Amino acid sequence: MSGEQKTEAKVEQAKGKLKETAGRLTGNERLTAEGRAEQATGDAREAKEKVKDVFKH
Repeated sequence: MSGEQKTEAKVEQAKGKLKETAGRLTGNERLTAEGRAEQATGDAREAKEKVKDVFKH
């Protein structure tokens, strides 16, 4: 996995987790949902990079 792509995926996951937590603490369901969506996007990006790595080797 390229280091840059891996970092972007981890950052996206972390931002999503922060948004989700903030949403839960404030009772803001929209923010919670945005956080979950951002985490899912980061997870998908990470999975895509892992698949690319499998086919490289």
